[in-house]
Amino acid sequence: MKKRYILPFVLLALSSCTKDFLNQKNPNAVTIDDYFKSENDVLLAVNGLYQSLRSGSTLGESSTLYNEERSDNSGRNDNQSNAGEPFQFNDFSLLPSNTYLKTHWSAMYAAISRCNVVLSHVDDVTFNSAELKGRYIAEAKFVRALLYFHMVRKFGDIPLSTVQVTSKEQANELAFRQKESIVYEQIIKDLTEALSSNLPNTQKDYVIGRASKAAINAILGQVYLTLGATQTSGRTENFMKAEQYLNAAYQMRTFGKLNEIPYADVFDVNKKNSCKELVFQIQYKQGDQNYSSSIARNYQARGETINSRYNSTGAGEVAKLDLVKDYEKSDIRKDFSVKFATNTQVNDWFVTKFRDNSDAAGTNGWGGNDWILIRYADVMLLLAEAKYRLGKDAEAIALLDQVRERAGLPSYAASILNNEYRTKYPTLKEAILHERRVELAFENQRWFDLIRNYNPQELVTYFKTKNQADYGNAKISNISTKDRYYPIPFDEYKLDPQRMYQNPGY
Repeated sequence: MKKRYILPFVLLALSSCTKDFLNQKNPNAVTIDDYFKSENDVLLAVNGLYQSLRSGSTLGESSTLYNEERSDNSGRNDNQSNAGEPFQFNDFSLLPSNTYLKTHWSAMYAAISRCNVVLSHVDDVTFNSAELKGRYIAEAKFVRALLYFHMVRKFGDIPLSTVQVTSKEQANELAFRQKESIVYEQIIKDLTEALSSNLPNTQKDYVIGRASKAAINAILGQVYLTLGATQTSGRTENFMKAEQYLNAAYQMRTFGKLNEIPYADVFDVNKKNSCKELVFQIQYKQGDQNYSSSIARNYQARGETINSRYNSTGAGEVAKLDLVKDYEKSDIRKDFSVKFATNTQVNDWFVTKFRDNSDAAGTNGWGGNDWILIRYADVMLLLAEAKYRLGKDAEAIALLDQVRERAGLPSYAASILNNEYRTKYPTLKEAILHERRVELAFENQRWFDLIRNYNPQELVTYFKTKNQADYGNAKISNISTKDRYYPIPFDEYKLDPQRMYQNPGY
């Protein structure tokens, strides 16, 4: 059987699934070269790409360790035993030898490799419809671009492969860090090519949990926004393209104003297939031991019942007091998103944003929450940021105000007259960043927002102005400019210290 190498040298066999891509089957009995015979074989392989996103080691619900817990929104206070390595992310004491970091790296490249296999073999199959073939290719490119976009923002220069790797020699040739600019070029190429397919504008016109043109436009707009904010050349052009693609995504919405959709509805497990705000989500199956969501039960603190019927024995997902204090008075999102657990073994704030108290989830906590990767409030605030960067303050404020109105808050014009608000958020940039924080708390956006809006030295300054008492046991004083990027996992670096050079400071 021909082996498939995943950068740098991890061997995996292609995984696929049945038409319901939450239910997997193992095709290891056949070689990859013999697998792709029919349109259905390609469908199953594409389904497997979405399945790979469900893992907490890639982009699934428990991947908050690699995003939210790196930021000032949440993070564990236990730095002992099994929590010692996860604690390093929020404590800014992350080591290249951290096993969670290595697992994340390997899982992301394994998922990228799945995309490459599909794209390398789709031409082996004769399709009755060229449009269907184009749709599958677009989905594979969308998922690959999404994965690379997450990786390049976390690690900077990274290995880049767009073909199936079939030998150790080929893997050796590809196992070197490409410059960020090269990686971004590939991400943009994948996304723009995916837009040329006949994918529908919304996932509801295709299948819930699959790519759509709205999702592609949203990610492409965020890519250009990131480039405009972090690169020294082409800033205005990148911001203009960010506005173009984010506006294209926004215009594909099937509602009028955001306040037509109650905030709680966005996270209601009974409305996850009908909520018009959702653009792209990772699916979980309520009541199923293997494919259910565990976020409601895992986030619940001891002695509480708001999230799940599961009897929690821990502290749940701890929300930083720094975030809790950032909610404005009368913001309805606060009571929905966080709660103080009075149990003497907890005595802290925990996350309540993701709930499933249904009979189907039961006391095992086998919830039905989908993990939302893109929704329209996110798109609108990104678009507001792009417009602000282009000097279109009035248009940016109009979008900001829609989000604030739904949250039960006064307009930006009225708020900026308030001394407390004006002191905390003196510029429109900071007002938008604040709104993104409280609107999208615990949704894996905060760390990316911070590193997009602050350069490494500004990031250090931002964190060091915080009150340690509001931040928990993780030490703010540990942060330095090196923490803008994660370290390259030690096992990857040691294979070739020159071509897999370590990020500065590690």
